Amino acid sequence: MQSERVSWPAETSHGAGTHQLFLREEELRLAQDLLFFAYRDFTASADAALEELGFGRAHHRALHFIARNPDLTVSDLLSILRITKQSLARVLGNLVDRGYVMQSPGNEDRRQRLLRLTESGESLERRLFERQKAILTAAYRESGGHAVEGFRRVLYSLAGKDARTCIDQADPAFRNRRKI
Repeated sequence: MQSERVSWPAETSHGAGTHQLFLREEELRLAQDLLFFAYRDFTASADAALEELGFGRAHHRALHFIARNPDLTVSDLLSILRITKQSLARVLGNLVDRGYVMQSPGNEDRRQRLLRLTESGESLERRLFERQKAILTAAYRESGGHAVEGFRRVLYSLAGKDARTCIDQADPAFRNRRKI
């Protein structure tokens, strides 16, 4: 999937023919390696806790986005996760049956199902976040503020338009920093 180019303030413009070392294939392969390894190790920190409960990464992603967006509709969660309706039904069924997520009808459209974490769900999501927060905090401290901002910019640029919209809505301050 090819995403549109994102323009950032203070971005340097390189003319045609300028040799950009970070765009060489070896550098891009290294970036791909780093993404794969970082994802593996970052998710592993929560995997053990999920496994104890018989849950997987789809459960974690659902908990995360419901926590970040209380009263998220099932339809919106389906769009965010990009999984099949059948898979989401299984994941939500597990979370609802075990008391981590509650569903309620929509205020305007009673057919809509709004999702919200229960107290147990908030506790589980917090526990999973704390494990990953420790990894992010250590990496951010080791790398420094400029690197963190660059990292965020690269991740944002890798994300598709729908994901960028979610990020912009979830964190207006980040959106505003990009516009300066």
